[in-house]
Amino acid sequence: MRKKLSRRSVLGASLGAAAATLARPYIANAAATTASVWWTQGFVREEDVSFQAAVAAYEKASGNTIEQSLIPFAPLMQKIVSALTSGDVPDVMSHDIAEQAVVPQNAWNDKLIDLSDVVESQRAQYHPTALLASQYYNNVTKKRAFYMVPYKTAVLPFHIWNSMVEKAGYKLSEAPRTWDAFWDFFKPMQKILRDNRQRGVYALGLQPTTNGPADGNNTFHHFMIANGGNDIVTKDGKPHMDDPKVRDAVIKALTYITTAYKDGYVPPGALSWSDADDNNAFHAKQMIMDLDGTISTEVALLSNKKIEEYNDVVTMGLPLDNAGQKMPAELGVGGAFVPKGAKNPEVAKEFLKYLIQPQVVNEYLKNGLGRWLPAMPELVKSDPFWLDPKDPHRAAYTREGLLEPTVPNYPVFNPGYAEANAQQIWGTAAADVIKEGMTPQAAADKALKRLGDILAKYPIAQS
Repeated sequence: MRKKLSRRSVLGASLGAAAATLARPYIANAAATTASVWWTQGFVREEDVSFQAAVAAYEKASGNTIEQSLIPFAPLMQKIVSALTSGDVPDVMSHDIAEQAVVPQNAWNDKLIDLSDVVESQRAQYHPTALLASQYYNNVTKKRAFYMVPYKTAVLPFHIWNSMVEKAGYKLSEAPRTWDAFWDFFKPMQKILRDNRQRGVYALGLQPTTNGPADGNNTFHHFMIANGGNDIVTKDGKPHMDDPKVRDAVIKALTYITTAYKDGYVPPGALSWSDADDNNAFHAKQMIMDLDGTISTEVALLSNKKIEEYNDVVTMGLPLDNAGQKMPAELGVGGAFVPKGAKNPEVAKEFLKYLIQPQVVNEYLKNGLGRWLPAMPELVKSDPFWLDPKDPHRAAYTREGLLEPTVPNYPVFNPGYAEANAQQIWGTAAADVIKEGMTPQAAADKALKRLGDILAKYPIAQS
C-alpha cells in the first residue's frame, strides 16, 4: 500500500537539519571581496529560499559577498547568451540546461575558465556520469577539461495519475515492463475515461514539439535509446549517422511518437508545447501520464499544499527497453561555470568549492524539496531523505537517477548536438510526419542528414 504524506511531514524531514551547524566549509584565506552570481529561479519557492540560505552561510563563513540574481528559466538563458556574446559577464553563471545549451559551444570556443581544480576537490564523491557530463572539448587547447562544476542532477521519470488509472479499471502493477508496451498500456484508458464524462482527457504526455527548448528533445532521446540508438554520438565525439542500428532506432522512435499523436492519444497542442506546458496539462488532468524531467510536477503540488493530489500521483522509473534489457536514463547534470572575463574568478571558484561540499549541497537540494538530485551517490545512500519509502515520489526518482544505469546528454560529446537541439531537429522530424505527410523513414533520413552536417562542423581531435 502506498503511504500518504502530509506536507508538514515532508517539509519537516527536508528542513529539519537547516538550523544545524554545517561542517567547516572550504574557505581560502583571501581578502574579503565580492562575486556576482546568476542562478536559475526555482520551480517552487523553497528552491530559492534554500539557495539564498546557502549563499548566506557562505558569506558568513568567508567574509565575502555574493551578489546573487535569481532569474526565471527563459530570461536567464537570454541573459547568459547576451553576456557571453558581449563579454560583459558575471563571475558565476548557472542554468538548468547549461550542459546542453551553453557550456558545449562556449567551452569549444575557449570562452570559459577551466574549473578542474574545483571539481577535483570532491572528485571521489561524484557519480561517474556526472563527471563525464562535465568535461567539454576546447577547440583551442584540443583537449577536454572540467568547464562546469556539477552540483545537481535529474532524470525523466514517469508521472501518473493513479486515480485515473484505477477509475479506468486498471492497476499500475499490471503495466508491462518493456518500453512501447508500457506506453500502450495507457491507451485503452482514454476511451473508458471519456465515456465516464472526462471528455478532454488524453492517454499520453508525449511531446512532439518544435518549440522546446528541452522536453521534446529529451522525450525523443528516450524513445531512441529504448530502440538501441544510444550510439548516435559516442564518447569520442564521433557521429554515427550511417549506423543501421541508429537509423532503425530513429525510425522506430518517430513511428511510435507520430502514430500515437495521429491516433489521438496526445493533446493536439503538444506540437507547440514549451517545457512548462506538459506540467500544466498534467496538473489539469488533461492526460493520464507524462514523461518529464525532475519531479517538478510533484513538488509543485506539495509546495501549493495540494496534498491529496500529491499522494495521488505515482512517480515511476523507466521500464526495460524494447529488447527487454535494462534501459539507461539520460542524466541531466546541473552545474555552474565561470566565463573568461569574470572579475573575481578566484572568489567564484571558492564559492563553488564551498557549495559542492557533500553536506552543504545535500542540505541545499533537500531544502528545495528534492526536485533535483545530488551528483554524489553516497549522499542518497547515507541520508534517508532520498530513499524514504514513505514518500511516493523521491525514492523512484532517486533510484533511476543515481542507482540505476545512466548516460550523459549528447552535447557533452560533441557541441554540434547542442546546436541541433536548439534547432529542434527531432520535433521538426515529427512535424514532417504529422503535418507534411512524410514517412517516418524519409523524416528520419532528413533529420539524420541535417544532424550529421551540423556535427561535422565540430571535429573532435581527441576524446
